[in-house]
Amino acid sequence: MGTFIIFAMLLMQICTTGAKVPAVIVFGDSSVDAGNNNHIETLLKSNFHPYGRDFFGGKATGRFSNGRVPTDFMSESFGLRKFVPAYLDPAYNISDFAIGVCFASAGTGYDNATSDVLSVIPLWKEVKYYKQYQKKLRAHLGVKKANTIISEAVYLISMGTNDFLENYYTLATRRSQYNITQYQNFLVNIAGSLIKKLYSLGARKLSLGGLPPMGCLPLERTTSFITGNGRKCNAKYNKVARVFNLKLSGLLKRLNAELPGSKIVFSNPYPILQQIVRNPSSFGFESAAVACCSTGMFEMGYMCNQYNPFTCSDANKYVFWDSFHPTEKTNRIVAKHLFKTVLSKLL
Repeated sequence: MGTFIIFAMLLMQICTTGAKVPAVIVFGDSSVDAGNNNHIETLLKSNFHPYGRDFFGGKATGRFSNGRVPTDFMSESFGLRKFVPAYLDPAYNISDFAIGVCFASAGTGYDNATSDVLSVIPLWKEVKYYKQYQKKLRAHLGVKKANTIISEAVYLISMGTNDFLENYYTLATRRSQYNITQYQNFLVNIAGSLIKKLYSLGARKLSLGGLPPMGCLPLERTTSFITGNGRKCNAKYNKVARVFNLKLSGLLKRLNAELPGSKIVFSNPYPILQQIVRNPSSFGFESAAVACCSTGMFEMGYMCNQYNPFTCSDANKYVFWDSFHPTEKTNRIVAKHLFKTVLSKLL
């Protein structure tokens, strides 16, 4: 009887919010991390101001933005909570996670070697936490009801940028083992294995995120400026992102045919972000080349703190919050666009 009452309350919560799916479940890196890095030993954190200054209550949750990240807006668009809590956050429990949970870790990637760079949560451990979550969910709601949530939930995956910018193009190890095409294929194979693993665990509705125009991040523009190329986007990095996205798209076509009952979509942020970066004023922005936080050229994490006098007063004028991550306004635009054009197909 107790389990029935809990499930009935959960059902009422879903119905009263007009939810279209029972839950969103998130895997990935800092593009979607809701604060898991707060609870591990790593230097890559953002649980301090000015991060989070525009989040609910002005709280620095560990999201790498001034406010919400894309998956928060996606959860809201699905009719669920306006934010997705981090799995390692002790402020939340399994009843909270029943309608949305985030396993993402800033600094991670498909490649385990990427997570080693800054000692963050590797992809295999995100999956391990997800298995742990499944056990807790079944204990909380009962096997049948939990399995329904698991199969009907939308799984949002967003990572890959760190594999190239933090790992391949920064450290020599992977470059000595693979040329860029081989490394892209290596990562695509891992992405495929991840989706197959989640499918074997009960997932049926999945969204795999593509890479942004990573050569246009303020950090890369600053690097171009320092090397005498003006504050231009790094065309090579953008091409790598486009080619990788094509490979991911091809992977999903194969997996949709291979995995019975699956519905896997490709959420590609590249086109909309490229439009924003090229024509920021048409989206209500004033700056795309530099970020809001600090000088906006190279700072992120602890270099972007409340004591820095250069941080902008209005983040809504900027495409990027720090040198690597978009502002909440940009995240909202991208998330709404992807929901309208892609994610709505999962309903």
